[in-house]
Amino acid sequence: MAQLTLEAKKEWAQFLYVENKLTQKEIASKVGVSQKTIGEWKEKYLWENLRRSLLITRKEQLTMIYNQLDAITRNIRDKQDGIPTSRDSDSIMKLTASIKNLETDLSVADVFETGKRFITWIQAIDYEKSKEIVDYFDGLFKE
Repeated sequence: MAQLTLEAKKEWAQFLYVENKLTQKEIASKVGVSQKTIGEWKEKYLWENLRRSLLITRKEQLTMIYNQLDAITRNIRDKQDGIPTSRDSDSIMKLTASIKNLETDLSVADVFETGKRFITWIQAIDYEKSKEIVDYFDGLFKE
C-alpha cells in the first residue's frame, strides 16, 4: 500500500484548511499527521492568508497567462524587425511552461475537489450511498 508523500500531505492539508475550512484537529485526523504539525504548516505556509484571499481559479490563471503571451507576441510583431529579444524569448518560455503545468498537472487539491463534487452529486441521488463513497474516498487519500 503506497503512502502519501509529506509534500502531498501538506498540499491536502492546505486544501482542507483553505477550501473546506476544517479545524486543525479534523485535518490532522484525515491527513495522518499531528495537530501540532498542521499548526506549524499553517503558520509557515501562511494558510490563513490563503483562506482570506480570493483564490484565482485555474481557468482565470490560464486566461491571464494567455493574455500576457498575446501581449508579448503582439509587441514582437509590431516591432520593425519582428524578432523577439532574449527577454521576450525568456518570458515566452516561462509563460508556455506555466500554461503546460496548469493544463496538464493535477494536484491533490484538484483530485480532492473532483471527488467532493462527485460526492455532492451522489448525495442528491442517494444520501446513504454518498456516505459510503466518502469513506472510500478518505481511504484513497490515506493510501
